[in-house]
Amino acid sequence: MNDDFVSLFTFNRWASTRMLDACRKLTPEQYAAEPVPGWTSVRATVRHIAVVIEVHLRGLANDPDDRFPTEAELATVDDVERLLERGYRRFDELRPRLTPDWLATPVTYSRPGWSLTLAPWAVLRHIVNHTTYHRGQVASKLKRFGIQQAETDFVFWVMEQLPQPT
Repeated sequence: MNDDFVSLFTFNRWASTRMLDACRKLTPEQYAAEPVPGWTSVRATVRHIAVVIEVHLRGLANDPDDRFPTEAELATVDDVERLLERGYRRFDELRPRLTPDWLATPVTYSRPGWSLTLAPWAVLRHIVNHTTYHRGQVASKLKRFGIQQAETDFVFWVMEQLPQPT
């Protein structure tokens, strides 16, 4: 199971990098705009992705920091990328703990307005599933601006990892 999480987070980082590369094709105005009335901006969605990754990994690391960066603090793609990288560094720091016992032992962590008690394996899988869901939303929003995001499906990452027959 340990290798599964390392692979999933390697995939997640790869796919999020592709998403951010596509977001860089937007003008600052497009990045901050609602693509259609009622849809949040691309900026709001990628900020949400980065904050959720960081907050959940903070909780698993027992980091008491309960601050959530605002959308204004993550105004550019580069700002979001820095927060995502901090989250992925947190995951790398947790890797030595990814034993079957640690993954199965429920952890409780609280932030203003909510508290969670879950086994780390569930939190780690949630992070990847949650990010994948919202990357799909970003891809739809980018299409509204005429930008095609590169493929971010898991199978495309796997194909890049394995030698392909010629």
